[in-house]
Amino acid sequence: MKWNLRLAAANRGIWKASELQRMLAEHGLTISAGKMSGLWSGEPASIKLDDLNIICAVLGCGVDELLIPEPDKVKRADESTEQPTAASSAGPSVMPKRKDGRSLPPM
Repeated sequence: MKWNLRLAAANRGIWKASELQRMLAEHGLTISAGKMSGLWSGEPASIKLDDLNIICAVLGCGVDELLIPEPDKVKRADESTEQPTAASSAGPSVMPKRKDGRSLPPM
């Protein structure tokens, strides 16, 4: 996913992060300067859905304008180039036993 907050804000005449930060605070979303910087200039690692809802309300946009899918960047599991780890290639895994001798439920 591509984070598109800066362009969405610019399309509405909001050119500074501090201006958007003030507008968000007016709607009950207080964001620290550091977090606002990350939202404005980068790709946030995470964002709360409630926060996203307020951002959309303030900008008058939908989530589809803030989050742009990039399906070409998604790899299939079978296309992975990872090598098996030593633990996974060492043979059968050790199954723990209960102290009373009964078997554990299947995993």
